[in-house]
Amino acid sequence: MTLRFIRKFIHSRPLVLGTVLLMLIVLAALLASLIYPQDPLDIVAPANLWPGTPGHYLGTDMMGRDMGSGLMHAAGVSLAVGFFAALLSVTVGIALGVLAGYFGGWIDDVLMRLTEMFQTFPSFLFAVVLVVILEPSIYSIIFAIGITAWPQIARLVRAEALRVRNAEFVTAARTIGLPNYRIVLSHVLPNSLAPVVVTTSVLMAHAILTEASLSFLGLGDPGVISWGSMIGMGRSTLRTAWYMTALPGVAIFITVISLMLLGNGLNDLFNPRVQANRK
Repeated sequence: MTLRFIRKFIHSRPLVLGTVLLMLIVLAALLASLIYPQDPLDIVAPANLWPGTPGHYLGTDMMGRDMGSGLMHAAGVSLAVGFFAALLSVTVGIALGVLAGYFGGWIDDVLMRLTEMFQTFPSFLFAVVLVVILEPSIYSIIFAIGITAWPQIARLVRAEALRVRNAEFVTAARTIGLPNYRIVLSHVLPNSLAPVVVTTSVLMAHAILTEASLSFLGLGDPGVISWGSMIGMGRSTLRTAWYMTALPGVAIFITVISLMLLGNGLNDLFNPRVQANRK
């Protein structure tokens, strides 16, 4: 089984490329404190040094902060926002989706109406309102992004739970008298997670882009540095020193592309229709 998985992994170009790119970004985040031990918000050189300057190969921003240090330290912050916001969305979506799909009836009706209500709100504007109310911080940004992105997961899990709840092994579990919570945790939930694994990478990409958009609007955490906050700080010099927004923009682009490739590769790996078409 492991060898077959490894072969499928190796033969999926999007999965391999996405994994390699993402691992490079994670490595940059892990090595940031070793390569740039100083605080990335410290002023270390004259302002507006263009990339290629000796000692500051990616230049400095309008305050004299090293761009390379900012990019590497921001990688960890942006990845953390993406991961924890996606984790919150997945947790809420799975819980509501599996309850709606397995129990059906009025529980399904109530939870799906709640899901549809959240889907009618513009998610970005809802996130802006939440961040403003809670005050801009990494935690409020993670919460705002995570709590607005769960409906997609809930609908996916509900559809899978509706399919699985009538399967023979679930019927057998009911027949032998297993309680509902045991059936859900042991049978329904594990067999409903395949599409969630694929969608989680897309949610991470969405969270990173949303954080960048919030920071661009001045709603980022002022105490930490992220790619979004770097773009937000550099917008005032966009015409004269475009590299201040271009470099973090490229970092976001590469990260989002890696996550999208990862999602496409995982879909190829877990989707039986794709596997059948290839055969």
